[in-house]
Amino acid sequence: MTKLFNPKGALALLSLLTLSAGAYAAGADLGQATKQPTNWTAIVMFGAFVLATLWITKWAAAKTKSAADFYTAGGGITGFQNGLAIAGDYMSAASFLGISGLVFANGFDGLIFSIGWLVGWPIITFLMAERLRNLGKFTFADVAGYRFAQTPIRVFAASGSLVVVAFYMIAQMVGAGQLIKLLFGMEYLYAEILVGTIMMMYVLFGGMTATTWVQIIKACMLLGGATFMAGAVLMQFGFSPEAMFVKAIEVHSKKDAIMAPGALIKDPISAISVGMALMFGTAGLPHILMRFFTVPSAKEARKSVGWATTWIGYFYILTFIIGFGAITNLIPNPTDYFVGGDITKGLNGGGNMAAVHLSKAVGGNLFMGFISAVAFATILAVVAGLTLSGASAVSHDLYASVWRKGRVDQADELRVSKITTVALGVIAVTLGIAFEKENVAYMVMLAFVIAASANFPVLFMSVLWKDCTTKGAVTGGFVGLIMAVVLTIGSASVWEAVMLYPKGSAWFPYNSAAIFSIPAAFITIWLVSLMDRGERAVIDRAGYPAQEVRSETGIGSSSASGH
Repeated sequence: MTKLFNPKGALALLSLLTLSAGAYAAGADLGQATKQPTNWTAIVMFGAFVLATLWITKWAAAKTKSAADFYTAGGGITGFQNGLAIAGDYMSAASFLGISGLVFANGFDGLIFSIGWLVGWPIITFLMAERLRNLGKFTFADVAGYRFAQTPIRVFAASGSLVVVAFYMIAQMVGAGQLIKLLFGMEYLYAEILVGTIMMMYVLFGGMTATTWVQIIKACMLLGGATFMAGAVLMQFGFSPEAMFVKAIEVHSKKDAIMAPGALIKDPISAISVGMALMFGTAGLPHILMRFFTVPSAKEARKSVGWATTWIGYFYILTFIIGFGAITNLIPNPTDYFVGGDITKGLNGGGNMAAVHLSKAVGGNLFMGFISAVAFATILAVVAGLTLSGASAVSHDLYASVWRKGRVDQADELRVSKITTVALGVIAVTLGIAFEKENVAYMVMLAFVIAASANFPVLFMSVLWKDCTTKGAVTGGFVGLIMAVVLTIGSASVWEAVMLYPKGSAWFPYNSAAIFSIPAAFITIWLVSLMDRGERAVIDRAGYPAQEVRSETGIGSSSASGH
C-alpha cells in the first residue's frame, strides 16, 4: 500500500457532504436530553458513512493476512496518512463537543485542555517518535521491554494499557449513547449495541488498515465541518475575531470574566497537575503509540507527528472560534436553544451540545445532521483504535510473549486477538450501559493521568537512561499506576460526584493526581534501579548501548511488509 488509497465511494460521500453543508432540509428539532423524534437527515448521513467505511473494511480485510498487517497495517502507511489518522484519534467527540462546550461555558479558560494536549506533542516529536519506530514492533511493551526481562515488563505494560483503554472507552461509549439518544431518536441501549457491533466489525475484519482509513476519512469530514462552522461565525463579524469577542462579552452572563483565566480551574496546583497529565499522558496513550509502528521508517514517524501537530493545532483553533460563536449565536436566541427558553436552565441536551446547536444556527437541519453524524463517526473510529490497542496488549504482550514465551505462530496470535476484540466489545457496551447516568468527564482525565503516571515514566526511563533496570521500571510503573487510580478515587470529582459521599468528605483535595503520581513513578524507577544489583540488572545495563544504536539508527528494526 505505497500509494494513497483513493476509493471512489468515500470520495463521492465526502463531496456530497461538503456540497450539501449549507443547504436546508426538514428534520427534527433538538429538545431536552431525552429521546428525541427521529432525525432522518442525521440517520441517512450516518448510514452513508458506515456503508462507505464498511466497504473500506472489506478492502482492508483482503490485505490483512499476517499479525503485522492486523496490528500495524504492515508498516505501509505514509507519514502524511498516519499524521491525519493520529489527528483523527485526537479529534474525538470529547475534543469537538467537550472543548467547544467548555469555551461556551467558561470562555478563554476552556482552552486549558487543548493547550495541554498540543504542548504534549513536541515531547513525542523530539524524544520519542523516531525511537518508538526503531525499537518497537506492535505495542508499547515492545519498546519499553527491549532490553528487560520480558514477563514482568509485559505484564505491567498490558495492565497499564488495559486500564487506560477501559477508562477512555467508557467515556466514548457513554458519549455515543447520549448523542444518539438525543439526535437520532434511538434508545440508549440500542445505540450502545450499534456502536459496539460496528466497531468490532472494523477491527475484526480490517485490523489497523481499516481503522486507519476510517480515521483519515473521519478527520477530513470533521476538519471540513468545523472549518465551515468557524468560517460562518467569523463571516458574521467581517472576519474580525476582536468584534466576535466584544459581542461575546456583551451577551455572556460572566461579561469580561470570560476573557480572564481561572474560571475553570481555580487553584494553581490543580492547574499544573491537569497540565502535566495532558502533556505527559499524550506520550503514554497505547492507541496513539501504536500508530508509530504503522509507518515504514523513522523518517515517516517524524513526518507523521509533524502533520498530526499541524492538523490538531488547526482543529483546536477552530473549536475555540466555535465556542465563542456559540456564545454569540445561541445566547441571544434562548427560545430556540435553551431548556424552556430559560438561559439559567442551560442548553437543550446539556453543555456539550453547544457545537451541535451552532451547526443548526449557521447551516440548518441538514448541516446539523452532518455534524451529528460526524460526531458519532468520530466516536466509532476512536473506539476502534482503543479496542485494537487493548486486543494487542492481550494477544501480543500477554499470550504470545508471556504465556507462550514467543513460541507461537501468527495465526494463533491473530485468533487470540480477535477473541479479545469481541470480549472488549462486549465489555465496552456493558460499561457504557452501566455508566449511562454518571458524569464521565473524569474518566478521560483518569485515562490521561494513568498514561502519564504509569506508561510515560517507564517508556522515558527505559529508552533514555542507561542504568534503568527491569525491577526499577516495573516497580515504578506499578507505583504510578496504583497511586494515580487511588488518588483520583479520593478526589471530589469521584468520591463526591460519582460515589455520592457527602460534600467536603473527599480525602484528596485536588481534581488531578498527576502532580504527585508522575514524580512518584520517576523517583521509584530511579531509586529501585540504582539499588538493584542482581544478575538481571547487570544484563539490563549491558543491553543499553545496543538499544541506543538501534533507537537512533534503526539498524535491525522491522521493515514494512511489501504491500
